[in-house]
Formats: sequence, C-alpha cells, structure tokens
Amino acid sequence: MPTRSLLLTGFEPFGGEAVNTSQQLALALDGERLGGLVVAAAILPCRFASSLHALDALIQQHRPACVVALGQAASRHVLSFERVAINWIDARIPDNDGAQPVDLPVLAGAPPARFTTLPIKAQMAAAKAAGAPVEMSLSAGSFVCNQVFFGLQHRLRRQPAVRSGFIHVPALGERADLRPWLAGLRAALSAWDADEAHAPAGRTD
Repeated sequence: MPTRSLLLTGFEPFGGEAVNTSQQLALALDGERLGGLVVAAAILPCRFASSLHALDALIQQHRPACVVALGQAASRHVLSFERVAINWIDARIPDNDGAQPVDLPVLAGAPPARFTTLPIKAQMAAAKAAGAPVEMSLSAGSFVCNQVFFGLQHRLRRQPAVRSGFIHVPALGERADLRPWLAGLRAALSAWDADEAHAPAGRTD
C-alpha cells in the first residue's frame, strides 16, 4: 500500500524579516509519521500572484490525505486554529513581489467564505495537552495567509475525504526554542482524522 501523506506548508519570510516561523516549523516536521500519515513539508511563496499555483502543484504532486497550511502572524502568541477563510484580499503591506491589492476577491465568483474541514476542537485539545497554548480564531486576516486558506478550501471542496485547514503560529524569531511549538503541532496533526462534529465542511455551493 502506498504511503499516504499529510501536506504541511509554511511560508517564505516576508516583510523584510530574516525567518518565518511557519517555514521553520514545517521543515522541522518533514518526513515524520503523524497519525498514520507521513509529513511532506513545502514552502509557499508569500506572493499573491503565485501562492495558489504553488499550492495546487503540491496537491497534484502529493495527492495528500490531509493538507494543513501554516502561517506566521506577529500578533498571535499561541497556535491559532482558523475556522473560516473569507473570499477577500486587503493587503496592509506589500507581498514579496511588491504587490498590495486592496478590496479584491481571492477567487471571483466563489462563495464569500469557506470553512475548515479539520477537527480543530480535537486538535486544540491535543495540542493543549502537549503543552502548547492554543486558541480558535474566526479570522485568518486578508493577506496571503487567508488567500491560501480560502484557495485551499475551495480547491478541495469536492474532496470531502481530504481534510484541510490553516493554523497561524507566532513570529518566534531566528533563535527561538521551537520544541514546545513542535510538540503542540505534532499532537494536533496526529489528530487530523478525529471524529468530531465541527464547523460546516468546505463545500457551500
């Protein structure tokens, strides 16, 4: 039987920063077996023009059983499990191409929102038990993180067997101790297939 994968993405550094914590955490978990799946880590560009193309190529390549996108947010101090992505872009700062779109849809003609299909309450409980601080979030912002989250949920809306969603992580810096955050993510990702009644699945059309 072929090995099933958990596609775990992070982002390249942006905003003039030297590192991106989501990149560090994703790469640190690459190749690990979690919840019966092998983690395949990849780094997405922090660029509106190419992030969804890169994500689609990775999904085509890995045919994963689960996809979890990580993103860094300087305003977050915990693992933030995102429940809903909005079909909207409003960039407070430029992306790595210098693009700063304002008040545009992620995907024209798509619904206003898409929900995670991850069992985030079970994942939060698992991460908390592993010692990581957690929260549920109802806003993934309106930058490239939200673009990827919405695009991911829209892309997989007709594949209910493939669970997917987004987790924001704090901006920890280049020399931070990643071990507590890795422990929380390992526990959360291992619970990707937990049996839980959670928010509406990604398909809304």
